[in-house]
Amino acid sequence: MASRIGELVFGCREPEVLARFWCEVLDFVVLGRESDGSVEIGARDGFGGSQPTIFFSIRDEPEPGKSRLHLDLNATDRDQDAELERLLAIGARFADIGQTGEESWHVLTDPEGNEFCLLKARINPVGAG
Repeated sequence: MASRIGELVFGCREPEVLARFWCEVLDFVVLGRESDGSVEIGARDGFGGSQPTIFFSIRDEPEPGKSRLHLDLNATDRDQDAELERLLAIGARFADIGQTGEESWHVLTDPEGNEFCLLKARINPVGAG
């Protein structure tokens, strides 16, 4: 037997803002909202389906220190440059973590400053052969 990632959890100040951003980035939908303002998003087949869900847990202040977790994204239906333009248009920002400029990926942040990378290689969308 093995374990499987069911959900990724982000502590954040504005769960609705991040949910909207990441739904747009990943073509996810809102799966649920908690009474405290937390929001869960995921693929249309829901929790336990084809992909882990992302749970935005409301926090007044981010936890101290830098998160050691970040997401690596691959475009599915366009090249890296076109996907980069799309991500920047919906609120992503460039992050400087000491890159040389020779990397094949881009380091970005979401609207609350969580880092993620856009990789060069394209991959098939979930469910595609």
